[in-house]
Amino acid sequence: MKRYGKFAALITILLGTLVWLAASGVSEAKTYYKTVAELNQMGQAALGKRLRVAGDVEEGSIRRAGAEVRFVLRQNDLRLPVVYRGSDPLPDTFRGGAQAVADGRMGADGTFQASRIQAKCASKYEAKPGGRAGRPAAPLNQAGL
Repeated sequence: MKRYGKFAALITILLGTLVWLAASGVSEAKTYYKTVAELNQMGQAALGKRLRVAGDVEEGSIRRAGAEVRFVLRQNDLRLPVVYRGSDPLPDTFRGGAQAVADGRMGADGTFQASRIQAKCASKYEAKPGGRAGRPAAPLNQAGL
């Protein structure tokens, strides 16, 4: 019977450890999605929190210096300076005027420190003249499929 008791204790400790690791991993990966206006309203409460901020990349604001990229996210009249120092390359659609989402933390100096950038160019997904959005304008094969 002692053998089963030790086995049950080992299983309990193992399961407890797995649950603790899963719970702490979920809380660390949790990210709040905000617009530039919402981030501006948060004020000091935004410092140190992991956030995702969406806006439009301001035309002419992208500056590259080695592995660092600086740009400005804009929403209406609000501007948010962003510094990206991530290891992943920036998306091909990242350019002035594109919609972008920066994932990172707000710095005390008012600059958003991004570790990941996602970008989308809205014109890429619009329908071509004579075609429908998301489908090619011409048939793919002779049968029209």
